Amino acid sequence: MELMRAMILEKLSPIEENPLNLRQIERHGIKKSNEILIRIEACGVCRSQLHGIEGDWVKYGIPPALPTIPGHEIVGTVIQIGSGVTKFRVGQRAGISPLYGSCLSCDYCVHGKEHLCDMAEITGESLLGGYAEYITITEDFATPVPDFMKPEYAAPLFCAGITAYKAVVAAEPSTDKKIGVFGVGGVGHLAVEFAKIFNCRVIGFARSKSHLDVAKRIGADNVIQYDPNQPEFLTNVRKEEGLLDAAIVFAPSESVTDTAINAVKKGGTIVIGTFGNIPNFDVTQEKTIRGTLIGSRKDMADVVRIAEQNQLEIVYKTFPLEKANDVLRDLKYSKIEARAVLTP
Repeated sequence: MELMRAMILEKLSPIEENPLNLRQIERHGIKKSNEILIRIEACGVCRSQLHGIEGDWVKYGIPPALPTIPGHEIVGTVIQIGSGVTKFRVGQRAGISPLYGSCLSCDYCVHGKEHLCDMAEITGESLLGGYAEYITITEDFATPVPDFMKPEYAAPLFCAGITAYKAVVAAEPSTDKKIGVFGVGGVGHLAVEFAKIFNCRVIGFARSKSHLDVAKRIGADNVIQYDPNQPEFLTNVRKEEGLLDAAIVFAPSESVTDTAINAVKKGGTIVIGTFGNIPNFDVTQEKTIRGTLIGSRKDMADVVRIAEQNQLEIVYKTFPLEKANDVLRDLKYSKIEARAVLTP
């Protein structure tokens, strides 16, 4: 029996208690003719994993079962293919997003919205997660990655990238449209870049100066430090920028969401890219609130293509697999500049 290393979550607890344990478990193997086996080279660390590990999202059914291997933005090399595989070859680089599978036959799937499928499977919510050395997946839900893309560069595209891209598209970007990104971190810094590709005026908001520095470095037209004192913060925003045409929220905070809503002009759009409640909403202002989370297989392929064509800058730092607890703890306390990537 071949073995692999994996960081396994067996009990929900604060990240300070180091709940992920390095184990040697049986290596995944191909069980279906349409599966591929990937040797993982990089897996991005998403804040949603932190919420799942600490039990914040139990009410949403996350994680659905224990034990589990977290990790849902994965890039690696195909080392074996099933007898029916036609889309991948051994030696090719492939990526896996949070969308691990769907029924492929319901109305959502038929119309290219398989990420909304009621039967959708999520990567990293089972023993098939990226905090490991190997993973299998059906060829239909893996995305080709150009050979020249470094795996540690490409991995964040498979959650942070697609989440940011879908949120920007939901904000209906256009030239000079004023879009505010609330929460410029691992996802938000990519939203800044995607919005700039659409020629928007982009304002980055964050509590951390280091996150604001990242936003400015990658092209934000302006950055403003977030202040929990909403009246003072909104006064400052209006003084510097006026009201926004649209706001994108990645901070899982009710107060930030409320502030973003109030920073947008009447008839504007607020895109929520995280779990959370909408505290207050004045219907008389005719604002639109939209939710968005990951995307379809086509969306994922588009993100890789756009990153390649526009030489998208991804701010990341790599860490060894066994440091997953430490990385998540740093993420919790905003010590990660943008995206952390684990390398087995």
